[in-house]
Amino acid sequence: MRKFLIAAAMILWAGMSMAQHSHGSTKGPNGGAVQDVAGVHAELVLAGNAVTINILDESNKPISAKGFSGSVLIVSGGNRETVQLAPSGETALKGEAKAAIAAGATVTLVLKNSAGKSGQVKF
Repeated sequence: MRKFLIAAAMILWAGMSMAQHSHGSTKGPNGGAVQDVAGVHAELVLAGNAVTINILDESNKPISAKGFSGSVLIVSGGNRETVQLAPSGETALKGEAKAAIAAGATVTLVLKNSAGKSGQVKF
């Protein structure tokens, strides 16, 4: 019984810890999905073949993207394409795929911040 209670407590604690920073269903200020990566929030906005990553703080307010770099891997069916991102304006990174990005495509972001911290997240 004691082992069961310890296991249940650990599962409950782990679930609460994970829930604190889950942004999978959160919409950002531009209507895109928001995820935590490399110490910031990243908002993914897709339009046609354009990929925009807006860099946001914990309150989903835009912050400077100066010194940030990244790329996205777009997977749709059997098609895979890596798109390099470049600064676009003050608070975003942008890139263009060869063709329009299909609805339901999986986008994996690799982001490096200005302090050199990097991370990866899947949208």
